[in-house]
Amino acid sequence: MDHSARAATKDAPRRRRRRSCTPPRPSSTLLARALQLSLPSPRTWGGRRAGAGRKLTPGRRPGVPHRTRPLHIAAHPVHVTLRSGSVHCLRADRVFPAVRRALAASHRRFRILHFTVQDDHLHLIVEADDPGALGRGVRGLAVRVARAVNRALGRRGAVWGDRYHARALTSPRAVRNALVYVLMNRRKHCEGERGLDPCSSALWFNGWREPVAMVRAPAPVGRARTWLAAIGWRRHGLLGIEERPRGDRHR
Repeated sequence: MDHSARAATKDAPRRRRRRSCTPPRPSSTLLARALQLSLPSPRTWGGRRAGAGRKLTPGRRPGVPHRTRPLHIAAHPVHVTLRSGSVHCLRADRVFPAVRRALAASHRRFRILHFTVQDDHLHLIVEADDPGALGRGVRGLAVRVARAVNRALGRRGAVWGDRYHARALTSPRAVRNALVYVLMNRRKHCEGERGLDPCSSALWFNGWREPVAMVRAPAPVGRARTWLAAIGWRRHGLLGIEERPRGDRHR
């Protein structure tokens, strides 16, 4: 090709390349990602699942469920239980007096009527004027007792291992059964136990069938104001000093 032909070819307009209408093939990585997004992923969190939740330690009592507590009615006494997770000597000579003083420091709107102190837990029968008084009263009591125990033992740290358990006593029979359960609770833990438990309010209780010598020391408990706790339970008979708790179904 001569010089003039090459010049003509150079000056001629260039043809545009046709663009292919076929999209480029995606890579294998993109295909894998698209497939993964299109498939429903298994549920891995949230909601109820088999085997989920904290596992129960062998030999340990199940904790109090974190549910909304029933609305408290002022006319119903309440059986309250507080359990320790780290202290197992609440009845010891150097600890129990401090616990009893803390129990005696209750308020007017929250009244402790009866109690028993066991090695690692407390049972109480209380009254409260309203739901707020019940919650504040139990929490305040738990703080007072924990501070008293730590001070007596020269220790620090938590005393209670769980939320408090509360059960309303809605009938005269339920109140009487709870009285036996609380005041005679030591016999549930010690088969050969006789007489009245000195680590309870049994010595200040005035509902015994038999004559009992009352102590002269000021009572560490309040006076019942509800009909159920003051009068109603007596319809089913006074308490005998040899009665025993029938288990946890007393409510």
